[in-house]
Amino acid sequence: MERESNNLNEEYLRASSRMQELKAFYSNIVAYVLVIPFLIFINYMTFWDYQWFWFPMFGWGLGVAIHAVVTFGMGADWEKRKIKEIMDKEKNS
Repeated sequence: MERESNNLNEEYLRASSRMQELKAFYSNIVAYVLVIPFLIFINYMTFWDYQWFWFPMFGWGLGVAIHAVVTFGMGADWEKRKIKEIMDKEKNS
């Protein structure tokens, strides 16, 4: 009975951790979508001849892309494989 409770707690903690990762990613996307147009507007209103907004747009965009890969690509699959590997090691020990 206690082992089932521990498994449920572990599953809950993993689900909670995953939810936090998703929340952080979506917050990053929302901030990007709100801030970059504002920076373009500031650049347009001040000195449009030098378009400096491209630098934060590409830099932050690269960060968002990496965050997406970690959150949806490598992150979920890698985590499952690593958990399975750790569980197999504990069984064999």
